[in-house]
Amino acid sequence: MTVEIRDERFRDVVGDDADVERLATGFEFTEGAMWDPRGKFLIFSDMPGNIMRKWSSDNGIETYRQPSNMANGNFWDREGRLITCEHATSRLVRQEHDGSMTTLASHYGEKELNSPNDVIVRSDGTIFFSDPIFGRVEYYGNPREQQLDFQGVYRLEPDGAGPHLLVSDFDQPNGLTLSQDASQLYINDTPNAHIRVFDVAADGSLSGGDVWADVTGDGEGNTDGLTFDSAGNLFTTGPAGIHVFAPDATSLGVLHVPEGAANFTWGDDDLQTLYITASTSLYRTRVKVPGRTLI
Repeated sequence: MTVEIRDERFRDVVGDDADVERLATGFEFTEGAMWDPRGKFLIFSDMPGNIMRKWSSDNGIETYRQPSNMANGNFWDREGRLITCEHATSRLVRQEHDGSMTTLASHYGEKELNSPNDVIVRSDGTIFFSDPIFGRVEYYGNPREQQLDFQGVYRLEPDGAGPHLLVSDFDQPNGLTLSQDASQLYINDTPNAHIRVFDVAADGSLSGGDVWADVTGDGEGNTDGLTFDSAGNLFTTGPAGIHVFAPDATSLGVLHVPEGAANFTWGDDDLQTLYITASTSLYRTRVKVPGRTLI
């Protein structure tokens, strides 16, 4: 079986089964999947390979950016510019429409950020990003000593001011996503295999931070990327593949992936194709509920 059904609602969100198709393989460690609805192609990172790639049904795999400074998470801003987390440089950068690169954040105070990992943009242009240490270890980044003594989550103002430290009590903050109305921010803490939820004020400050759900199961994979579909179901990577939670935090089930999944995004015109970056390969499968529009 390619799915593990824990609650009958899973059938309405994903289905009774899932055809997980491998689109390409031979990569080192894939991450940061983002669908471009304008060009109808997928962008994703291959961190250890120091390259960003794109995939389309017409052309297959092509180079998008090389070198990539060991890019990880990606997200479109509201002007259609790609924001990228760089492991090797500890920077958050933005690719402008002319292809040039702008550094959005590299330090907190006098010290380098650890290694920005995942990023999301609110509708008003406010940017939230996580900053674990994964990009300072061998293979996944550039080995070097950590300058900060914590792993935090930050905010950048629409005018670029910041970064402002929002929370610093994570072991390793990883994937993050906003609720549909942007009133709550959900963040994965990878070593603890759980999802925390924060209330988001209009000024972008956070409160709360309780554990919203534990991500449990057997198999390869960790709590990493996460996001909501259009019905408010939360999808996150975890053991054995993609875990699906109802809006009330009930674990609905798991969509099994052949390799440890690190991230995913919805794509195609109907946003019902789930593109999955999983270790050495890129996969896709169809779901019943469309994802959210990100650009």
